[in-house]
Amino acid sequence: MSGTTKSLVISLGLALISLSAAEAKTPSPATVVTSGQQKLFADADGRSLYTFDKDQPGKSACTLLCALAWPPFVAPAGAKASGPWSVVTRPTGVTQWAYNGSPLYTYHFDSMRGDIHGDGAEGVWHLAKP
Repeated sequence: MSGTTKSLVISLGLALISLSAAEAKTPSPATVVTSGQQKLFADADGRSLYTFDKDQPGKSACTLLCALAWPPFVAPAGAKASGPWSVVTRPTGVTQWAYNGSPLYTYHFDSMRGDIHGDGAEGVWHLAKP
């Protein structure tokens, strides 16, 4: 292998490593916030995110009236899975973020940043935690 070819191979290898590192640093769709002593996920507006016990991994069971009270944490068009984050397609075609396979939701009655009124609701709604 000539010196030029070796340099090209090394350059390509470094470019691939840089690209892999950039992909590994894909930003999380949620932020981690602290409420009291616990860390939990929130959306860009600071609204707490929740999981629903009746969901199956990668599939939302919260539809129709449920989704009015518990709006899905919507993923933008073209959103891609990364690490523990995945995208669930709802029956309506809307995409929703999931963490470790659990679809995520906000709660309609959490009106202010940091509200956690939905935690424990009906025994099946829980704060999403990292």
